[in-house]
Amino acid sequence: MRKIGFDSNKYIEEQSKYILERVNNYDKLYLEFGGKLIGDKHAKRVLPGFDEDSKIKILQKLKDKAEILICVYAGDIERNKIRGDYGITYDMDILKSIDEFNEYGLAVNSVLITRYTGQPATKIFINKLEKRGIKVYTHEAIEGYPYNIDQIVSEEGFGRNCYIPTIKPIVVVTAPGAGSGKLATSLSQIYHESLQGTISGYSKFETFPVWNVPLKHPLNIAYEAATVDLKDVNMIDSFHYEAYGEVAVNYNRDLETFPVIKRIIERITGKPSVFKSPTDMGVNRVGFGIVDDEVICQASKDEIIRRCFETEVFYKRGLVDDEVVSRIHLIMEEMELKKEDRFSVVAARNYAEELKIRFDSTAPISAIAFELPDGKIVTGRLSDFMDASAAAILNAVKYLANISDDILLLSPVILETIQKMKVEELNSRAAALNTNEVLIALAMSAVTNPTAQLAYDQLRKLVDTQAHSTVILNKDDEQVLKKLGIDVTSDDIFSSENLFYI
Repeated sequence: MRKIGFDSNKYIEEQSKYILERVNNYDKLYLEFGGKLIGDKHAKRVLPGFDEDSKIKILQKLKDKAEILICVYAGDIERNKIRGDYGITYDMDILKSIDEFNEYGLAVNSVLITRYTGQPATKIFINKLEKRGIKVYTHEAIEGYPYNIDQIVSEEGFGRNCYIPTIKPIVVVTAPGAGSGKLATSLSQIYHESLQGTISGYSKFETFPVWNVPLKHPLNIAYEAATVDLKDVNMIDSFHYEAYGEVAVNYNRDLETFPVIKRIIERITGKPSVFKSPTDMGVNRVGFGIVDDEVICQASKDEIIRRCFETEVFYKRGLVDDEVVSRIHLIMEEMELKKEDRFSVVAARNYAEELKIRFDSTAPISAIAFELPDGKIVTGRLSDFMDASAAAILNAVKYLANISDDILLLSPVILETIQKMKVEELNSRAAALNTNEVLIALAMSAVTNPTAQLAYDQLRKLVDTQAHSTVILNKDDEQVLKKLGIDVTSDDIFSSENLFYI
């Protein structure tokens, strides 16, 4: 059973209250949301007990006062940028998010395309949104942003941006990822609101870094590991210390841009800014939800190790450069962590070595080890019938259901029939069934086989399982494991020399 270190209910109450206190100072508050609004897996991993949907639940409590504006950088759509947690492109993530916001009863105002210059793929996306009744606006890049304040706060800067009409006192500005233009959008709206005589303000809904835990706390270092490709570095907020004599943690980008943002807001409003530090700008009560610091520290260290594996795989796939890999290795050294501190890593590698000897193989061995929530290690390997992840899942649910290893959950005849269709009818070169295919077979078998039904019922117990693969998993298997709540890592070794069929 995973130990709890965070009180999510307390956090939701604290954060909701703090937002309402902030909005009371304005006619309208533009609230920039950093990180993921729905399904914040990173926060859930480093803060055991954190509700991954707590942000959206906070907004749901405020839904009568809030509407949502989604930003996306046109360049990210054009190059099909992928959200690693879901394995989908930014444009698809926006469609997914709109559906989810509607399910929560939250009003989506519109989608804003930032730094738009008529990019072809973005035009198609705009057309797709408009055909479904979604309002779409576009902003061009502002020359000199964010440092040329005279240019920015003028008719040739924010004045060239269209104003997006809003009706509720809280406008949540969110995006699929960093660099989407949330801050510029918020400031542009405040500029236009000011011209109309509306008193509006800006705040940032923060989660990480956590301002009121130490700079080198594993929780804050885990944030650096998660954003290693963005080169984010946690720092002491010197502005906050100078103003209040209180130590607070923020990160380099916010500290660098704070004086400029402050001056832009002052230029727009014609009044001294109420913010004396970037920490002031944030609305962050995460630190007050921590109930067991030791649990948080261990969970954060585990996350740093996972991020190290992830970064190395990204490097092998050509998605990051060697500087990013060097940075994650420095973080590992700083925290005195080793990859082998992850128990599933040692188990998977040892199992792979056993298989190499058994099959007298020099090729990469595809093996995976699960560390179940009760500490039990279960393994799986690639076979003629199925891949390693699928085999490990079947072995895991058999253990959880107390089913003997000798009992077959899936008939070989069924597996052979599916394989035949896959290869002969669907022309697949990968004969072994993947995780998704095996899970469908298990679900179908459960209809007529009580033992398969018993095993199928254990799938939900795989949440918080730690897993490691000795080869890079294909994206389909990786996504299925994540959907089951399994935290999986991989060694940076390709399973074969094939460039596509892996």
